[in-house]
Amino acid sequence: MGISTVSKGKYKVYHIRGKKIGCTKNVKKRVEKEQGYKPDEYDILFETDDIKEAAKAERTLQQDLGYKVDIKPYDKLFNKNMKKVNVTEQTTTFAISKEDINGSFLGDLKWETPYGTVEINATDKIEWILDNVKMSMFNSNRCYVYNKAMHEAGPFQKQGCEKKPMKMFEKIRQWANERGLYDKGNATTQYIKLQEEAGELAKALLKNDQPEVIDAIGDIVVVLTNLAYMRGVHIESCISSAYDVISKRTGKMVNGTFVKDNDPTFVYGDPSISAYPDPGPPPSFVSNRT
Repeated sequence: MGISTVSKGKYKVYHIRGKKIGCTKNVKKRVEKEQGYKPDEYDILFETDDIKEAAKAERTLQQDLGYKVDIKPYDKLFNKNMKKVNVTEQTTTFAISKEDINGSFLGDLKWETPYGTVEINATDKIEWILDNVKMSMFNSNRCYVYNKAMHEAGPFQKQGCEKKPMKMFEKIRQWANERGLYDKGNATTQYIKLQEEAGELAKALLKNDQPEVIDAIGDIVVVLTNLAYMRGVHIESCISSAYDVISKRTGKMVNGTFVKDNDPTFVYGDPSISAYPDPGPPPSFVSNRT
């Protein structure tokens, strides 16, 4: 191999004894955290600042020590210019790990495959990808789906942003993206935040504090905008979908509340009367204690 001394550098060729030889920049993360090995279970065989030299050393050591030699060299795994999606005849590869891919990453993506155009405009399409995505055998920071399987899994519902995005919602999404909310957050945490903001609105209404009411409503809209995006849809589409439903409803105002026609839980004329039958008196209780 021509390597007589172990130099220091950011690329490290490691040896998990009896298991494998690999290359990484972060041994603690790659070997200890991700693969679960302790410091006394592996060795650093070679270090360098030259990625091509590290790749050559890794493959040479794999061959010399009798391990499976990687099909693709380490230095070929990383393409800084790779877009979010890379398409081949068989697969679509995403520039993200299987553990990290989510609706916010997939939202707004559109690409061509041999089977036609794929556009992420449906939540069930996102769910299919998340259920069927596989980790790349060449790079743990990449994952992929099979084009044919994805094509045959449709048709999917269209729930994308058919309306022109409002500038304010675009600003909210840009603000959230710049602060890492879409990379590090998730819809569950946004839902918890939504409940907090709803509580703030309730306090403001009870106090009749108009500035706080305005502030709380604004915060709720921001949270809902981000929650929708994390689920792979735009809030504009959610609003449009809801309006399409309510615009066809009929009913009347009763005591400040719009009541739909044929609402089985409401009796017109007396909002205090429930449409459900009277349950009658509670059952009697006889104690067994003496």
